Amino acid sequence: MTKMEFVSVNQLSDSAQNYLKIIYGLNEWSSEPVTPSIIASKAGMKLSTVSGALSKLRQQGLLDHAPYGAVTLTELGRTYAMTMVRRHRLVETFLVQMLGYRWDQVHDEAENLEHAVSDFMIERIDDLLDYPTRDPHGDPIPTAEGLISVPEAINLSEATDGSQVMIERIADDDSQLLQYFSDQGMRVGVQLSVSVAADFSDTITVRVNQKNSPVQLGARASAAVWVSNIG
Repeated sequence: MTKMEFVSVNQLSDSAQNYLKIIYGLNEWSSEPVTPSIIASKAGMKLSTVSGALSKLRQQGLLDHAPYGAVTLTELGRTYAMTMVRRHRLVETFLVQMLGYRWDQVHDEAENLEHAVSDFMIERIDDLLDYPTRDPHGDPIPTAEGLISVPEAINLSEATDGSQVMIERIADDDSQLLQYFSDQGMRVGVQLSVSVAADFSDTITVRVNQKNSPVQLGARASAAVWVSNIG
């Protein structure tokens, strides 16, 4: 395998940038192996298309993928992936803080803009925002050096009955679900009181900031929320 010389991420195709960012993202909050079929589902692409793209990225030295094995980023691939993650999350933060976007409106905008901005513009945005460490959804923003601090958190579905937790992160890829959470007052930094329903019901009931009105969440909603225990 020939290892690709380090170049600006802008010299990679938009497609390559997307694949690297997706692979990193799938491993950021999960320990499950990343497979081509999972990548295809996340990217909304045919498995055959993804398999061909992954083969090219492997030849470029950006990832490793043994037959029937997990897909992992090489050191070089991770460097590029972190650059794209940084771009995406800084753009999202800029849109919310400076342009008045709602948190459910920024994901698709950032998906487009992250490919067009220059490294210089990203550094100016970072400086303008006073070097934020988390985006509007709670995802950590890598530094310019590629360092990242992921908060200790568990999925809400793993929270125990009667526990007090704080929302650390909410997945940003479903705008309708984000609107629902916003309507319920569920945002990063908000405290929840958790009541776990009966076995096999796939529901969790929470009270937001100890308010009296309970909010019942199904499996899909619970899976989108990461929390830390506070009591």
